[in-house]
Amino acid sequence: MFTTIFAFTTQRFTKIFVAALLTIHAGLSHAEWNADWPVRNKVSINPQALGVSEPAVALMRLHSGNFDFTSVNVDGSDIRLIAADDKTELKFYIEKFDAVNELATIWVQLPTIAAGEKDAHIWVYSGNENATTASNEKALVAASTTGLFHFAENGLLKDSSANNLTTTGAITAQKAGLIGESAVFNGAALSIAANPAITYANGFTWSAWIKPASLPQTASLFAQADGATLTIDAQTLQLNIGDALISGGELKATTWQHVAFTINNGAATLYVNGAEVATGAAPVLTPAAAISIGEAYLGEMDEMQLVNTASKAHIQLAASSQGVDSKIFAVAAGEGGEGEEEGEANYIGILIGSLTLDAKIVIAILAVMFAISAWVMWTKAQLVAKTDKDNKKFLARFQKASGKELLELDKGAHFPNSNLFGLYQAGLREIKKREHDGQLSLSGASMDAIKAAIDADLVRETQRQNAGMVLLTIAISGGPFLGLLGTVVGVMITFAAIAAAGDVNVNAIAPGIAAALLATVAGLGVAIPALFGYNYLASRIKNITIAMQIFVDEFVTRTAELFGKE
Repeated sequence: MFTTIFAFTTQRFTKIFVAALLTIHAGLSHAEWNADWPVRNKVSINPQALGVSEPAVALMRLHSGNFDFTSVNVDGSDIRLIAADDKTELKFYIEKFDAVNELATIWVQLPTIAAGEKDAHIWVYSGNENATTASNEKALVAASTTGLFHFAENGLLKDSSANNLTTTGAITAQKAGLIGESAVFNGAALSIAANPAITYANGFTWSAWIKPASLPQTASLFAQADGATLTIDAQTLQLNIGDALISGGELKATTWQHVAFTINNGAATLYVNGAEVATGAAPVLTPAAAISIGEAYLGEMDEMQLVNTASKAHIQLAASSQGVDSKIFAVAAGEGGEGEEEGEANYIGILIGSLTLDAKIVIAILAVMFAISAWVMWTKAQLVAKTDKDNKKFLARFQKASGKELLELDKGAHFPNSNLFGLYQAGLREIKKREHDGQLSLSGASMDAIKAAIDADLVRETQRQNAGMVLLTIAISGGPFLGLLGTVVGVMITFAAIAAAGDVNVNAIAPGIAAALLATVAGLGVAIPALFGYNYLASRIKNITIAMQIFVDEFVTRTAELFGKE
């Protein structure tokens, strides 16, 4: 019964274990848009989180938890974004693409989404090794945007708008920014030269993500002579426009938050994280001076924009779509097979793809340990089953023998797996050595010698029965520790990679942590079956050993009774 159950359990576990080791990302499918791009990922859009139905530019984050970076060129040059109709190419800009740490931030011009649309989505295509990049940052900038600063490392002071605003400043880059890299301010200001494109005539909006290093502090975020001045006063925002003062909003230290202000038709409004925090009257301004950003400010800044309109929708979209907790996009795994098994395979594929090198090595070792322990358990289960079966047959024949029949049980006997029969043959050989002219008379010393010879075979047979069992004890005790080692090192590497890459959202961390835990699961997967198998086999082997000891005593006693000297 156990052999059947064990065989089924081992087969089932082996199937799952091997599937976890060998599953590769299920993501290849026939491309509808262009056959040269064989990989397609569906990106669902949440209209409620987006907040607007008209075309909008939003930020999409790709990471190891939702995207297979092995199917993309190392620089992301084969990325293409296609509308839901699978025909219309969308404009996009890749601000950051890190294939090593499997992180990417992509700005995309979304199509118009109909009100109440339940399956709003776009497609991400990849897999064309010969493709050249289609990323174009200026193609996404609206005509009303007079200044746009992504603060990317390769263009820290670069204006992405069509105006190419001239900037100077002693700011540095922080790789672990909000969106790729960010700008680090250490008290010195970033200066934007005066430009006629910057006007308040039709309204004005300034917005940026900030992360104060500490609070309270007194610093200027935006300042323009004869224009507006936005400052941090302790932990509160203050907007000065001429003689008007608007104050509100509580900032938090070491936390990314979106701040903005608008000026329009004699009114000004302050925003924090897309919500209005203060509003008031403001005089009409026509400034033409240079702009100072971050005077005396200590902290980080990212994604700063200057817009020649007062757009509340723009501010709310930026606050909802650009943060690490954005719920606008949901990237599905690459299309492949159908049905529930595909979804399970994709989950396993995500875990396998997120494994660090050390975890792969540990799991490979554990796979070998599992194969060895499974082989030991299978062979031992077969051995003890056959041994028990032949032992019962021989013991029944032995117990029926009487007189001289006791020394003739080997004739015509066939018990290949009976160790009792082996002990009987060992004793019979010793007895035959002491037979003279067909007469047998055994002294006490002879009986001791015969028993010693049988006991020696008993010890050797016991060793044979226990051979290989130590491999199970190694699997039981060593498997979990090896798995734990892989998990701990994997977690350390994951956090180090996240810190270096700068994407600290839970979606980026979760796959690495889950993959690291896979090593512990593998360790337990090796140890648990080995533990059950070892305990069962040890019990069976112990019973066989006890049966051998009883048989030796019974055989020697009956021999002495029949053939011993009086």
